[in-house]
Amino acid sequence: MILKTFGWSFAITVAGLALAGVLWGWQGLAIVGILSILEISLSFDNAVINAGILRKMNAFWQKIFLTVGILIAVFGMRVVFPVVIVAITAKLGPIEAVNLAINDKAHYEELVTSAHPAIAAFGGVFLLMIFLDFIFEERDYKWLSWIEKPMAKLGKLDTLSVIITLVVLMVSAMTVATAAAHGAGDKSATVLLSGVAGLITYLVVAGVSGYFEDKLEDEDEESEEPAAAPAKKGNGAVVGLAGKAAFFMFLYLEVIDASFSFDGVISAFAITNDIFEMALGLGIGAMYIRSLTVYLVRKGTLDDYVYLEHGAHYAIGALAVILLVTIKYEIPEVITGLVGVALIGLSFASSVIRNRREGKPGDSSGAKSEVASGV
Repeated sequence: MILKTFGWSFAITVAGLALAGVLWGWQGLAIVGILSILEISLSFDNAVINAGILRKMNAFWQKIFLTVGILIAVFGMRVVFPVVIVAITAKLGPIEAVNLAINDKAHYEELVTSAHPAIAAFGGVFLLMIFLDFIFEERDYKWLSWIEKPMAKLGKLDTLSVIITLVVLMVSAMTVATAAAHGAGDKSATVLLSGVAGLITYLVVAGVSGYFEDKLEDEDEESEEPAAAPAKKGNGAVVGLAGKAAFFMFLYLEVIDASFSFDGVISAFAITNDIFEMALGLGIGAMYIRSLTVYLVRKGTLDDYVYLEHGAHYAIGALAVILLVTIKYEIPEVITGLVGVALIGLSFASSVIRNRREGKPGDSSGAKSEVASGV
């Protein structure tokens, strides 16, 4: 199971480290290895969130996520995205931006870093909306019930998450954005604009995917053939989404991936400003996150350990706040990574305790996803 799921990641790790050693020597090999570990530590909670969404999709779209999705994650976010940011920030053409990234690495790093307020606002708002929509939803299982029960009651007001996000964005624009880090000056307008863009992106992508998912469920319920209904797992999650519903769910996954990638890309500049070293190291890490996502789906881990999704969403909320705070203050990457790992670790421990209390082994084969076996 481990080799089947992580085989490609192991192979790419060996090939990537060997390539780094040939091109840049021992120093380059060490940098690529460190970047891989950085990416994995910062994005572990991303794998849990991805698994929760991926298990709703059929085998075809799961394969799309693992093939097309990984190309977008590695090439799009780790190579193209920083260059596009530089092109927009410096008002350069694509070729000029690429030339700058290759031949003037110091200036390239400076331009990407100066764009951090806009990136942090977009990603922070998007991730905050994911957390708030989760915490305000009525759920069968509650981890921190003293928080989640009252939040679920407040969540009956549909627009509450949007209201809170806009308030947080305005507070950020009036505080941390007035004196952004690295001498960037007053970035209030930039933060407001980018934050609103992040909010609109979330509402459009999540709203459309949710619409098609609900529509598919309604059609299945009305169907005269019981076999046409998709399988149910865990808390009633639908498995086997296809067509438009799966397509927009795939887009939603990719935007989530992008939001998680922002801090990794920016943090990588503390280690290297070589875009090829960065792409290789972060790309290897992204492969492991994809493999871990598939492993969680195939093992039915989220059904066995019911609080894992809670821990991952709390980690998302923490990351959203951290991103907004880093508009002005520098926060070490190790803190960002440890916060996520700690929250997921605590939620896992709570799940184990719950399983033991209820006499559940936590690794039953019946919880495995039938759809995921086709990945």
